[in-house]
Amino acid sequence: MDHRIHQIPKQALHFPKPIPPKQKTPNVSFNEILTEQQKLKVSKHASDRIKERNIDIPDELWQTIGEKVQEARQKGITDSLVVLNDATLLVSAKNNTVVTALNRQEARNRIFTNINGTILIDE
Repeated sequence: MDHRIHQIPKQALHFPKPIPPKQKTPNVSFNEILTEQQKLKVSKHASDRIKERNIDIPDELWQTIGEKVQEARQKGITDSLVVLNDATLLVSAKNNTVVTALNRQEARNRIFTNINGTILIDE
């Protein structure tokens, strides 16, 4: 046998696995994705507190809160206190999430720390 030809053991031959074709994603517009990401989320804890304390916030007011939180985030606010006529919400503007909720009587004699912005909304 020629000294330039070497036998290759069978186990050294590896054939790459075929790459499956990419699955088609549904046609979703950029605006729809952006709108979904900008919606204000409510944590489980905050949801429980809202139910427990019988806090009623209409959909239009949720929309306003979301817009104001987005505006606060653009100004560099990361954690905000949102004060409404009947409720007070602690909101992480960075995560776009309501962290907890209090009715105004509970919030009256409290000290809120670790917030760097306050949003006042008259209903």
